[in-house]
Amino acid sequence: MAEAIISVNALVKNYGDFKAVKGISFDVFEGEIFGLLGPNGAGKSTTLEIIETLRQKTSGSVTVGGFDLDKAPDAIKSIIGVQLQASGYYPGLNLLQLVDLFAGLYNKDVNGMELLRSVNLEDKAKAQFKNLSGGQKQRFSVATTLINQPKVIFLDEPTTGLDPQARRNLWELIKEINERGTTVIITTHYMDEAEYLCDRIAIIDSGEIVALDNPDKLIDDLVATGFERPKQVKNANLEDVFIHLTGKNLREN
Repeated sequence: MAEAIISVNALVKNYGDFKAVKGISFDVFEGEIFGLLGPNGAGKSTTLEIIETLRQKTSGSVTVGGFDLDKAPDAIKSIIGVQLQASGYYPGLNLLQLVDLFAGLYNKDVNGMELLRSVNLEDKAKAQFKNLSGGQKQRFSVATTLINQPKVIFLDEPTTGLDPQARRNLWELIKEINERGTTVIITTHYMDEAEYLCDRIAIIDSGEIVALDNPDKLIDDLVATGFERPKQVKNANLEDVFIHLTGKNLREN
């Protein structure tokens, strides 16, 4: 069995009297895609920001890649990649210039064209970020998490707002990155996305983990309670129809 690359133990985060995270514990194993799911305000973003060294915890312990959050936050920063939102980029710079900028911040020697090729953006190397389509912006955002050659990347709702082709294209990109050996932590509000991508998921609600297992096991456990959908499940859904009729190729020009 793979070793834990992230260990969270009895993590608590309070904002005054409000308890945002209530003593949660979980491990993320090396090489897996791990989903942290929950409704808005559940505590998942706070939890990830603590692991990413972006927010102070109230109590508990976190280790990433063997480094203790309290003792070696800079060492943790050196082995993780965090997806930025679109507002984090200079819109007038082209993609190669942005890669060079981030490489300089990380003090890394990066082949910009090779990085862009890995996310199918080689032909947009000279394009300004502001002129990219939504799917291209998201793929570039994922690419920036790879600049420092991290062991773990964090993707925060990476497919929100994308059309079905772009969304499924990004799914495959995330799978490819994971297959190269990178552990992926993802948040999403799309349950089909979590079911397709994640080896295991933790569902968090009101600051507590209410379930943690692989998607198939969680579904089987629900069915075992006697749960039935009110409508018969078909072998395809409307998104499948859309993809089948319009094709899987991206249309971004």
